[in-house]
Amino acid sequence: MPVIAMLLSGCGNMDGSEIQESVSAIIAIDQKDWKIVFTAPDMRQTRTVSHFTGKDIPARNVLQESARIARGRVEPLNEDLLSSIDAIVIPGGLGAATTLCDFATMGSSCKAHPAVENFLKNAHRKGIPIAAMCIAPALIARVFPGASVTIGTDPDTAAKIQAMGCNHVDCSAEQVHVDHVNKIVTTPAFMTASGPAQVFQGALNMIEALEELIPS
Repeated sequence: MPVIAMLLSGCGNMDGSEIQESVSAIIAIDQKDWKIVFTAPDMRQTRTVSHFTGKDIPARNVLQESARIARGRVEPLNEDLLSSIDAIVIPGGLGAATTLCDFATMGSSCKAHPAVENFLKNAHRKGIPIAAMCIAPALIARVFPGASVTIGTDPDTAAKIQAMGCNHVDCSAEQVHVDHVNKIVTTPAFMTASGPAQVFQGALNMIEALEELIPS
């Protein structure tokens, strides 16, 4: 039974992991009867927002906020996880572009959080496939220049992806793009989707594509 590490960045689309994307991916993985290990950096969120008012509020901890999605079963991001997982899934949400990396403010000049970058690079060296949703492919582009990803059809974001040395492929919400060379699967989710049904279909297709990249 494959074990999937879901890398979270908090809880909520404005400052953490997008909840509907995360849940869609969780259900798609669970339908395969695979095991999920939730993980997140144990650090302060770069930005914390009231999802009711949209205004900044005092910073919260990424790991503790991610536990809301994981129902408490979340582990601090640690490279030791790489010895026991078969793939990585990264939901979108602005936490992926503010905490896991700073793409939201720095664009193509962004940097990935060092612990996140090391985790993903070492996973890649071990041949562990990676799937990313929504804006999270911007993190992939930063960590893996030369890879091929999709964030949907937004030309400005696509241009920034390409400025980081990655190839961008336009896709609809339900579609996925597979970089077979780098073992990376990406899907646009709410970058393009009109609602959660499209996000869920994209998540299902993402997990189907991911399954083909996991060694049997």
